[in-house]
Amino acid sequence: MYIVCLDLEGVLVPEIWIAFARASGIQELTRTTRDEPDYNRLMNWRLGILKEHGLGLAEIQKVISTIDPIPGAKEFLDKLRSLCQVIILSDTFTQFASPLMKKLGFPTIFCNSLEVSDSGEITGFKMRIEDSKRATVKALQSIGYETIASGDSYNDLGMIKASKAGFLFKSTDRIKAENPEILSFETYPELLKAISSQLKK
Repeated sequence: MYIVCLDLEGVLVPEIWIAFARASGIQELTRTTRDEPDYNRLMNWRLGILKEHGLGLAEIQKVISTIDPIPGAKEFLDKLRSLCQVIILSDTFTQFASPLMKKLGFPTIFCNSLEVSDSGEITGFKMRIEDSKRATVKALQSIGYETIASGDSYNDLGMIKASKAGFLFKSTDRIKAENPEILSFETYPELLKAISSQLKK
């Protein structure tokens, strides 16, 4: 039995922090897990910038409300969910993800949570577990599932490499060059075909 594990940002929806960087005019916030492998370092750096500019959760959620899935993403996800179970494994936060899940048809998502003060300032974040994507894949395998994983960033490599099959999707030239053994795709039909082929094995 298979479960497909997908990343969220960059795979199904645009990068939230890049959208917020553009809306706020804070260019530094365009840095993502495509650029920085250490997620804790990246998030602490982001929170420092938010504090410096006096920005909080409400401002980010306002931008998120304007984000739509990548064209073709919901159709891809609907088709994939008709073939097998799908879990979205994301390092984003419940406070960010909820409106996006509505637009994707409420798929199952495992993510993290933000610590927010009464004033709306984001004061910290709580990761669900250490190395959560890889750990979740290993946990699913421990209860009898085979996993197929796909993502675009450094923080997806653990779950991709730990799965029976794994694919990069819309990734960077640098990540693809550093991981030539992982098949990489640019379109949803290509990825769906690769996953469907694996499901038949």
